[in-house]
Amino acid sequence: MSGAVSWTTQPERGGLGWMRLMARIALTLGWHVAYGLTVPLTALFLATAPRRQKEAARRYLARALGRRPRRRDLFRLYLAFAATMLDRVFILTGRTAAYDVTVEGLEQVKQQVAAGRGLILLGAHLGNFDALRTIAGSDAPVEIRALMHEDNAVVANAFYNALDPTRAEAIIALGRPDTMLRAKECLERGGIIGILGDRAAREDRLVPVPLLGAPAPLPAGPMQLAAVLGAPVILCAGFWLGPRRYLLRFEPFADRILLDRGRREEALAEQLARYAAWIERSCRAHPFNWFNFFDYWQELPK
Repeated sequence: MSGAVSWTTQPERGGLGWMRLMARIALTLGWHVAYGLTVPLTALFLATAPRRQKEAARRYLARALGRRPRRRDLFRLYLAFAATMLDRVFILTGRTAAYDVTVEGLEQVKQQVAAGRGLILLGAHLGNFDALRTIAGSDAPVEIRALMHEDNAVVANAFYNALDPTRAEAIIALGRPDTMLRAKECLERGGIIGILGDRAAREDRLVPVPLLGAPAPLPAGPMQLAAVLGAPVILCAGFWLGPRRYLLRFEPFADRILLDRGRREEALAEQLARYAAWIERSCRAHPFNWFNFFDYWQELPK
């Protein structure tokens, strides 16, 4: 199966000026005022969202919740997304003292760091990946880099990089000639590479695997990249539990991703199915935390 999941064709909503205004309100008037504004803004955003986007969100919620979603369920999904966007403003500027963060499984990461081994943190668009900064900010004991698609979120990236200039330095853009070299050098120095594996670039190949009761096309690229890099892989997510509350969970995935040449396609599908099973467990437990607002299962009429 080829072709990319359609998120790459969706333009960003909002502009840099609007995002800067909201950040100024948040940092000047405080989190409570900003969160109070987030609720009506979410309602406005939801009311003006494309019909296809909302239908895709409803279908996801039906699978995650195991029932037909109500209107308030759709609002909760959009509100959770908006809340994580607001929290990024405070997290990227180091204002995290008032946040309640529970951490599970961090010993898995500490063991690898203590042994001087580089490792890969494999996540998904679940909750707030930047919530990891609450436990590993600028004083992290090892180098941390994020592999990211940058082309589809130019406005958002410019906004977040302005809040924290060190963020741009910590990003390794996917699809560049030196992407693999820079990632491998970081791992060889005992560093950490973070990557989200549930969205594809335009040129990525998709592999259908079971997810929430139906075959979903997951990108092969992130798993293949992890196999080439040859480092231990730990699953991680920063689940939004409510206003300024997060659960950071780490779970071992593989000491190394092996895709044997003789059964490469079968092994790739098996690894992707294991990864999809983790996403499914996460979505069942935290259904309003998966932020893929497009036709993920590729089932809506064109």
